[in-house]
Amino acid sequence: MTYQLGKKSLQELEGVDDPIVRVVKRAITITPVDFSVHDGLRTIEEQRAYVDAGVSKTMNSLHLEGKAVDLVPYINGRLRWEWPPIYQVAYAVKVAADLENVALVWGAVWDRTLEELDDDLEQEVERYVERRKRQGKKAFLDGPHIQAVKS
Repeated sequence: MTYQLGKKSLQELEGVDDPIVRVVKRAITITPVDFSVHDGLRTIEEQRAYVDAGVSKTMNSLHLEGKAVDLVPYINGRLRWEWPPIYQVAYAVKVAADLENVALVWGAVWDRTLEELDDDLEQEVERYVERRKRQGKKAFLDGPHIQAVKS
């Protein structure tokens, strides 16, 4: 089945950098599971509210610059923050980013670009968690998050 972005998703992409928009629009056509663009460009007030609620960890989010999106699986009429479909959406983004020649970072493996990851994304997350443990740090896993590479 081929999916398409809905009206709300398209609205969330307003103000997001064109390369990311191209990848999201390509990913929705190849994903095996539907997804919604839950967040694109954020205001400083929205970001502050997310940080205060513990949903986001930083006021330096690339959402503030239109360089990040959150893609949440949409299953049986509801947004679902569940890992199996999150992996499927992330893989579709990985493929789309490669096709569009856009370097992106996934919020479940922050220290590598999608291009650098193997196709087994679940294993890549496990490796990332282990790398963070070896560094004496906790891994922050934000599976729906996709962002530009920080410069």
